[in-house]
Formats: sequence, C-alpha cells, structure tokens
Amino acid sequence: MSVAMDVPSKLKESVAQAVPPVPKEGEGPRKNASGFLLMDSSLRPAWCNAEAIRILSYPDKLANLTPDVLLTARIQSSLVSRQARGESPFVSEFWSGRRRYSCRSLFLDSCAEDPPRPYIGVLLERRPSGLAPWSQISGLFNLTEREREALEYLLQGLSNKAIANRMNISPNTVKAYMRTIMIKTGATSRSAMLRKIILGQPQ
Repeated sequence: MSVAMDVPSKLKESVAQAVPPVPKEGEGPRKNASGFLLMDSSLRPAWCNAEAIRILSYPDKLANLTPDVLLTARIQSSLVSRQARGESPFVSEFWSGRRRYSCRSLFLDSCAEDPPRPYIGVLLERRPSGLAPWSQISGLFNLTEREREALEYLLQGLSNKAIANRMNISPNTVKAYMRTIMIKTGATSRSAMLRKIILGQPQ
C-alpha cells in the first residue's frame, strides 16, 4: 500500500518503482533509512516511501489513522515552519520520538502535465544524537553553508564520494571543505574535528 492522491499516472509509475510497502503496525523508523515525501503546492502528500510513514507516524499505531490523513496532519505539525524564511516553507530539523531528523526540500515540475504542475520533494534523514542545532554549530565555528552541508553528510556516515554526489561537486572539493573545517575547529584529524563539532567546543 502506498500513499497516492492527485498525481499524474506517469509520475505515479516512475515513483512507484522505488516505493517500498507501508510498514507493519508498530514498526518504528529504521536506524539509517531516509524518508521521502512528494507533495503538491498546497503541501498535501501525493506520494511517499515507507520510511517517511515510519518517521512521521512514530510512535502512533498506523491502524488508528489512514496514511494520507496521518501524513497531512504530521506534515503540518512537524515539517511546516511557523516562521518560514526564504523559499522553503519547511523546518530544517524536527523530532520523531527521541530521534532528530533533518528536512530538505526540492521544488519540482511534473513534465507529465501541460502546463507543468509544481511538486515538492522532501527528504527526511536522521541526524546524529546529541548534536547541537546547526545554526549554533555554524556560528560557533564560522562555517559556510556549503561547509555545514558537507559536515552534515559526513556525520551521517557518508564517504567523500557519496558526499560529492549529494552536493554535485568533486571529491577533491569535499576534501577541501573538510580541511577548512579542521582548520576552523583547530583539529588535527577528522575524528578530533567531529568530536569538537559534536561536543560544541571551539578551539
């Protein structure tokens, strides 16, 4: 079972290939899996993967709510920012139970419709526990937005190559970001750098 609302059939077919089944009742979020939501311009869920349901429904029982009703409610209560700044209407992070997640959005147009209809893709990824808010970390170590983004991916356990793919840059640029962050944190190794970031200790 997947969540589907008013989405073009071609778009449904292309997304459906990557959508796993809805999780079993009481099944919580997986440790390292990412959730994905596709919404229309009114922020109504059009499609999602099973992990998004796990993340947004936890710890409620799925039997108590249908996925589309549950997601619509949780999107409004957990993901939509009450003080939206810039183009994105979403928060940058939120809690599900005791786990903290980052929320990244991407604005899309459906080429299956004429004229193209706007959609919003939202990626939900678990963040390391015990980490201070990114705004605080960035200010503490004077990190640029791209340095912070690379660091976030590193803390999620991604390799330089995977980080480069996510950020659409070269692995050498990722290495350069890491060297700069090490300098800014006063660390001599990546492990020491991560320790300072997690503990929030300036040099």
